[in-house]
Amino acid sequence: MSSQIMRSLLASCLTLILLLCGCSGLERKAAVPAQSLSKAHIAGLPSVRYLVSTQTGVDALVQDVVALESSRGKNAFDGDANYLALSGGGDDGAFGAGLLVGWTQQGSRPTFNLVTGISTGALIAPFAYLGKEYDPILKEVYTSIKPTDVYIERGILSGIISDGLADSTPLYTLISKYVDANFLKKIAYEYTTNGRWLLVGTTNIDAGQPIIWNMGRIASIGTPEALELFRRIMLASASIPGAFPPVMFDFLVDEQVFQEMHVDGGASTQVFLYPAAAAVKANELGIKRRAKRQVYIIRNSRLDPRWNETERRTLSVAGRAISQLIQTQGIGDLYRIYNTAQSDNVGFNLAYIGSDFNEPHTEEFDTKYMNALYQYGYEHAIKGYPWSKYPPGFKGAYDADGEKMQMKKIQ
Repeated sequence: MSSQIMRSLLASCLTLILLLCGCSGLERKAAVPAQSLSKAHIAGLPSVRYLVSTQTGVDALVQDVVALESSRGKNAFDGDANYLALSGGGDDGAFGAGLLVGWTQQGSRPTFNLVTGISTGALIAPFAYLGKEYDPILKEVYTSIKPTDVYIERGILSGIISDGLADSTPLYTLISKYVDANFLKKIAYEYTTNGRWLLVGTTNIDAGQPIIWNMGRIASIGTPEALELFRRIMLASASIPGAFPPVMFDFLVDEQVFQEMHVDGGASTQVFLYPAAAAVKANELGIKRRAKRQVYIIRNSRLDPRWNETERRTLSVAGRAISQLIQTQGIGDLYRIYNTAQSDNVGFNLAYIGSDFNEPHTEEFDTKYMNALYQYGYEHAIKGYPWSKYPPGFKGAYDADGEKMQMKKIQ
């Protein structure tokens, strides 16, 4: 659930903490050993995640895709396919929510065969996956929430000796309000019957690896434990390291209990589609692919960095640099997806917050700001959103002044 402002403030706070003291951490179970990551599993919930930075993880993902499609009969791979990738961005997720609702009203929003989400995108993804029926919830959440609906600030001392500067219990409560057993049944149906995929990304901070969770499979298990896991994955994907507590998951390795510590998926990537290696593996195996495929990427952020006069102080400089690093990482992720799409014959479509949006942003989860941004996304979509066909700076995606072409349709 990252944003430039929160991360900049977080960097300053964490740097100060490191300078002032060295405190012992809270107790936890031993982390899953590096050599056991691929065989570790949650009790009663096997094979629900992929370590996509490894070939074993990629192979498992491809095998599951083939198995699910094969179970649906000979026509499973027929027809066109549309994919949706939702990025992180904190309260800038109001842009994606508004765009999706406006897209519904405009009349051309497709049913997505695959939906992926990171951070605030992970909070939007399950509702986008289930379609227009859940548009009112997207609007309600991204136009009415306030900071106290997301976190409770801890005192500076409490934050130092704990595992986050804020308590994210309100966010978990908000997730649980909408994600219940009936909600999971609907996701399970779409996964098992229609072969549609819902993937959410987190970061295993122990292993330093991105993790992709198969939310459709989790939903199809249908137990109370599966519902709890589903909610906690959404929370983990939005848990900014240091700002919010990490989410701990118990894993079994040869019947021995270990723990994995998971944080914001944005610590690994700002947005994802599927591993390029998965497409390569599918081609090597001669797996049939759908004839016409399109990916729609909603970047809940700007492409142009906001100007900000930086104080000549160590913490200000460090915080601003980290913010810029995250911005650059997000641009790199768009190029990675573009390259994957090009090599896999998938059409590329990108939406983002344009430089013409300049509503003041006074605090995180500022209701006035979110309403304005939601309306901005909605109005652009209802007119027919001008999806960019290239990542920024590619093949003249920008005009000479670097701004005018940003919201124009690129043929």
